[in-house]
Amino acid sequence: MTDSTTPIVQNHSNLKTTDYSKGIENHKKAAKHHEEAAKNHLQAVKHHEAGEIEKATKSTVIANGHHQLAGEANREVLKHHALNI
Repeated sequence: MTDSTTPIVQNHSNLKTTDYSKGIENHKKAAKHHEEAAKNHLQAVKHHEAGEIEKATKSTVIANGHHQLAGEANREVLKHHALNI
């Protein structure tokens, strides 16, 4: 029996080094796109506050694109983890 302080460790010796690298890279891609989305949302706020609606709209569209790309990378992360449980 495990408690909340006992980590569950699984043997992943059957994974290739390239599988780890691919998983790490996908995590990094997702994180980078989330950061870019947040940056563009904050920029949209500044433009909105300044009454620059066209610039706010552009920043919002760019943020949405980064959300989409983050979602794609996240799906790859989930596939990678689902295959290796």
